[in-house]
Amino acid sequence: MFTVSLVFLRTYHKCMKYNFITIEGNIGAGKTTLAHLLSKHYNGRLILEQFAENPFLPKFYENRDQYAFPLELFFMAERYKQLKELLQTKDMFHHVTISDYLFTKSLLFARINLPEQEFLLYQKLFDIINPQLIQPDLLIYLHAPVSKLKENIKKRNRPYEQSIEEDYLFSLQETYTQYIKQYKIKTLFIDVTNADFLGNEKHMETVTNALDKDYDPGLHFLALP
Repeated sequence: MFTVSLVFLRTYHKCMKYNFITIEGNIGAGKTTLAHLLSKHYNGRLILEQFAENPFLPKFYENRDQYAFPLELFFMAERYKQLKELLQTKDMFHHVTISDYLFTKSLLFARINLPEQEFLLYQKLFDIINPQLIQPDLLIYLHAPVSKLKENIKKRNRPYEQSIEEDYLFSLQETYTQYIKQYKIKTLFIDVTNADFLGNEKHMETVTNALDKDYDPGLHFLALP
């Protein structure tokens, strides 16, 4: 009992004002890396997207027209299932939950990948599912130029990602940017062009200090040193 109390007190001491934080950004922006680091720093529960379990992902990059719809349906179903199960399960040992994806990314990617009629059908399904999920208290959006994204994609060396075209990344970037400008919750926009969260302690310290603040709803910009 004494051990459990110590764990709880340590967790409570290191957590911040936000119970549910979501990290988003384009492909290769560093979402998962930052999610890991923040969950470790705050002793938080970590939710990571299980993208590797989508059997349509490698096929999509080979033939987008044929596999876009099943790809996006699979992603939406898996994201919904994961978030629904984890966010409804109370965890006495973790005061904060960190996720490396926003459920709405399903709709954003579908807007890019699907033809109009398929997207309208997809949107109807999304609109039924989305209200059933808890929305994050804070969204952290990581922004990097496409040239930096391409570097990161090359470094992590996932074979099916190496053929991603710059135009596709530009389209996603534009879609994300338009969305977060209209997003109604508290959003922290971080330029990660020169970020090194693993190797530069000041970068991580800047982020954790920013998370001690209580933001108004809307877009807020954070500059890394």
